Amino acid sequence: MATKKEEKQFEKECKKARKERLKKMKEEGIEKYLTPDQIRYNRRKAAIDSIWPIFRFLILFGLSFIILYPMIFMISTAFRPDEQMNDPSIIWLPKSFTLDNIKDVWKIMNFTETALNTVLLNLIASVLEVVSCSITGYGFARFKFKGKNILFAIVTLMIIVPPQIITIPLFMQYSFGWITVLKGGESLINSPLTMYLPALFANGIRAGLFIYIFRQFFRGLPKELEDAAYLDGCGPLRTYVQVMIPNAKTSFLTVFLFAIVWYWNDFYISSSYFTRNDTVALMLKNLDSTLIQELFAGQQVGIRQMIVWLEAGCILSITPILIMYVFLQRYFIEGVERSGITGI
Repeated sequence: MATKKEEKQFEKECKKARKERLKKMKEEGIEKYLTPDQIRYNRRKAAIDSIWPIFRFLILFGLSFIILYPMIFMISTAFRPDEQMNDPSIIWLPKSFTLDNIKDVWKIMNFTETALNTVLLNLIASVLEVVSCSITGYGFARFKFKGKNILFAIVTLMIIVPPQIITIPLFMQYSFGWITVLKGGESLINSPLTMYLPALFANGIRAGLFIYIFRQFFRGLPKELEDAAYLDGCGPLRTYVQVMIPNAKTSFLTVFLFAIVWYWNDFYISSSYFTRNDTVALMLKNLDSTLIQELFAGQQVGIRQMIVWLEAGCILSITPILIMYVFLQRYFIEGVERSGITGI
């Protein structure tokens, strides 16, 4: 039996022999030692390796242009005087910068009060939706019951089917349906309950997607966590609260951020249930008509004449979301990676 010293010596000799063979192959030409198929494969791989960086650059450049061009145009336009929009010598950099557009739009949109109303509406609706969707996703991931596959198929339809299909029936229920008993028989239109109730019952904005994310995340957690909790005398609800939630923090944060962004940007559902401009998205949607009434004294003007104020409104609308994302970016990316949303 070989000793350790002999084994080490044998390994050194093998390494030396490999190095010498590689050196000889390089000197004589490596293709001499390859089969025709290996030669063709190496040539194809070399061609692909030389073309791929160029192709990758073009893809990234195109995506950057699509994403950054509107941002650059918005910033360039929002901070220039309106008379410079008709100056052909100005393309990207204005001759002077001004904050008057931001101030005008802030006042016209009543941005302080509108933003506070939107934040309050978004936070409550997002928290309710996260709680209800997480419980639903946990049930689909960990429990077996009759009709489970059918119910999950309905959840999948919530992702596929557009919300416009159920908007009219919900509007009728909120206007004069049985659900108006929650407000003493009065219509729920213009009430935050039109947003809170669907979120409470896991039927809010993008609820199907959120249920799917939680289901995928909870399915990835070890079954032993629940078994240990059951042995300690925990029931399903207590196990969910004390065991599952602490292990799913990143998933909860991810869904919460998604919910905040989608509720913040929503104007279709909000415009169906709110006749007043109570949210930032509705204010921005109707900003052109508001500008005509308050800034141009009811005179009909073209979009190009008021585009500086429209772009200023866009900047005001996205700034809170951008600030939130800057501080929570690390947790957001981590939650996306762990929740498996990239596989959707």
